[in-house]
Amino acid sequence: MGAGVVVDIDFRGIGEMKFVARLVALAPLFVLALFGQSSNPNNNPIQLALLRWYSANTVTQFSTCPAPQGLAFDGAHMWVANGGDNTVTKLRASDGATLGVFVVGMNPCSVAFDGANIWVANAGSNTLSELQATNGAVVGTYPAGPPGAPYAQGLAFDGANLWVGNSDGNLAPGSVSKIRANDGVLLGTFAVGTAPIGVAFDGANIWVANSWDGTVTKLASNGAVVGTYSVGGPSANAGGIAFDGTYIWVSNQTPSTATKLSASTGAIVGVFQLGPSTNTPFGVAFDGANIWIGYGQGSHLPAAGVYKL
Repeated sequence: MGAGVVVDIDFRGIGEMKFVARLVALAPLFVLALFGQSSNPNNNPIQLALLRWYSANTVTQFSTCPAPQGLAFDGAHMWVANGGDNTVTKLRASDGATLGVFVVGMNPCSVAFDGANIWVANAGSNTLSELQATNGAVVGTYPAGPPGAPYAQGLAFDGANLWVGNSDGNLAPGSVSKIRANDGVLLGTFAVGTAPIGVAFDGANIWVANSWDGTVTKLASNGAVVGTYSVGGPSANAGGIAFDGTYIWVSNQTPSTATKLSASTGAIVGVFQLGPSTNTPFGVAFDGANIWIGYGQGSHLPAAGVYKL
């Protein structure tokens, strides 16, 4: 894959924000998650779970493998889940050089970094793969939820545990599983909304984007529901989710919008139009200054880009 054409389109005067749609010729980033700034495992685990990539000011295209989906940053490298060929690619963040391609489970969707290892949620095999961040060696493969739980998708690290969205639009309610990071043991599975596909950690609570409900569910660390909040109605079709230090941001697939929620109350602070309805936003990430939202476009989403808010 060669370098793509990048076009900045400046949308001004929409709501309270000025934002740039940066269109990049790459496949949709279904669950975009950038974690970490330092790979030192001696850091406070909560700090590790909340670290941001502060130098993300430009978008550059690099070659990976078919259908890149979730991403994570380990302090020096980007890890990309390649849903099309059941691998993850390790890229050097400084120049995009490919350092390795490693086999994981079927249809990897989401990636997270725990300070030492890379975790991958494999939707097709409903498993979690744990890889050494240093060399990509497989540490272990674990069930992503209870038996029969479908389609592991959203993935977040809370400093000690992985939280995995068990997504299936035919199951209501959906659920998230809490899995201990040091040994992959399932600690519990908790009901949320229908088709949970995005998961984020705000330093104290877990937030889950329920795609088919147009809602987000806020959970305490023990899995108890703190609240369920609308992102604009069922048609909003909530997708990716991220925490910016104060607010929760949710991408809404159907109307091509982003919803900004208060992390303390769940109240809607604003809903922002991202682009035409043919653009379907998915993953969301925060870089310390801006929100980034990846989107697909057209029939089966063959084209894609990234919005910067």
